Amino acid sequence: MSMKTKTPPANQITEGIIWKQLLIFFFPIVFGTFFQQLYNTIDTIIVGHFLGKGALASVGGSSTQIVNLVVGFFTGLSSGASVIIAQFYGAENERAVQESLHTAYTFSILGSIAISIPGILLAPGLLRWMNTPSELIQDSTLYLRIYFAGILFVFIFNIGSSILRAIGDSKHPLYYLMICCLLNIILDIVCVVQFQMGVAGAAAATFFSQAVSAALVTRKLMKSDGMLKLSLRKLRFHANVLKSQLRIGMPAGFQSIMYSLSNVFIQTALNNFGTDTVAAWSVYGKLDAVFWMISGAIGISITTFVGQNFGARKYDRVKKSVLVCLRLDFLISVVLVLFLLSARIPLFRIFTNDADVIRIGSQMMLLITPCYMFFIFIEVLSGALRGIGDVLVPTLITLGGVCIFRILWLIGVLKIHPTINAIILSYPVTWFTTGILFVIYYLYKKKRSLAG
Repeated sequence: MSMKTKTPPANQITEGIIWKQLLIFFFPIVFGTFFQQLYNTIDTIIVGHFLGKGALASVGGSSTQIVNLVVGFFTGLSSGASVIIAQFYGAENERAVQESLHTAYTFSILGSIAISIPGILLAPGLLRWMNTPSELIQDSTLYLRIYFAGILFVFIFNIGSSILRAIGDSKHPLYYLMICCLLNIILDIVCVVQFQMGVAGAAAATFFSQAVSAALVTRKLMKSDGMLKLSLRKLRFHANVLKSQLRIGMPAGFQSIMYSLSNVFIQTALNNFGTDTVAAWSVYGKLDAVFWMISGAIGISITTFVGQNFGARKYDRVKKSVLVCLRLDFLISVVLVLFLLSARIPLFRIFTNDADVIRIGSQMMLLITPCYMFFIFIEVLSGALRGIGDVLVPTLITLGGVCIFRILWLIGVLKIHPTINAIILSYPVTWFTTGILFVIYYLYKKKRSLAG
C-alpha cells in the first residue's frame, strides 16, 4: 500500500495565484541556467582571446554539437523521472516518489558509463564524419575526450536538479550552479592563462566544476528529511517505475536526439565554409543560448506546474497556466530579440576581435533572432503536454516538423543555393511549421483530456 504524507508541495504549485507561483519557480531556474551558461561562455571568451579562433572553433564547433547530442538525450530521459515524481508528489504518494528517485539515480549512473567509453573512443571518427576542418581535429578530440570522461558528473547533476525542481525546489540547483560557475572561472584562468594548458585546460576546468555540482546536488538529496531522501544503499531499478519513466522520457530523449542531429547536419554543412564560419557559429551559439536558457526555464516550469496540478486533478489550473506561460514567454522574448539585434556587434567583440568572424556572426543573428517568436509555442505547449504524460504525438510532431523537414531543407536548398544564409534559414522555417502543428494538437488535446 502506498504511504502518504501531509507535507504540501514545496512552493504551493497546486495553490495560489498562477502567475506568481510560476514566476517564483521560473526565476531560480532561469538564473541557474544563466550561471550554467555563464561558465560555458567564460570558456569561450578565454579560449577566443588567449588561444585564438582555431581553438575557439575547436571548443564551440563540432565538439559542442556532439556534446549537445549526448547530454540532450539524457536530459530528455530525465524529464520522464521529473514528470513522474511531480505527479506522485502532487498526489502525496511517498512510496512512489522514493522508488522513482532511486530508479532515476541508478539509471543516470549506469547510463553515463554506457556513454562515456564509446564517446572517448569514437570522438575522432565523429569529428571527421562532420567534416570538421583538419586543423581543428586534434584540439576538438582532446576537448571531447576530457568531457566524456566526466559525463557521469553531468548526468548526476542533471537528474538531481530535475528531481529537485519536480517538487518545486528550484533554488538549490541555482545555488550549486553559482558556486560551480565561480569555480569554473577561477580554474579557467589558472589552467588556460596561467599554466597555458590550451584547450585541455578549458576542458579540465569544466570537468572539475561539474564534479563539484554533482557532489552538491547528491549531498542535498541524501540529507533531505522529506520524500526525496536519497540513500545509496537503496539504489536499484524498480521495474514499474522505470517503465513509466522511460515511457515519458524515451520519446523526449529521442526528440532531443533529433533536434541535435539536425543541428549536427547544419554544423556539418557550415564546416565546409571554413574556420571563420565555424568560429562565428560558435560565438553565435553562446549568444543564442540566452534565448534557450529562458525558453528552457519556461519549459521546465510549465512541465512541473502542469505535472503537479494534473496529479492533483486540478485541470482548470492546468489550462490557465499554459496561457500564462505563453504570455510570459512572449514578453520576455520580445525584449530579448530587441536587445540581441541592437547589441549584436559589441556582443561578438566580447568573444573575438576578428572582423570576418564578427561580420559572418552578425548576419547569422539578423536571420535567426527575430524568429524566436515562433519557438514559443513549441516550448510551452510541448512542456505542458509532457506534464500530463502525453509525449508520443509531440515527439512525432517535432520529428516531422523540426528534424525531418530541416534535413530535407538542407538537402534540397543546398543543391540549389549553397550559401550560409540558406543553411541558417532552416531554423525559422521549421520553427514556424512545427509551432502551427503544436497549436492545432494542443487545442485538440485540451478538448479531449482537459475538459474540466
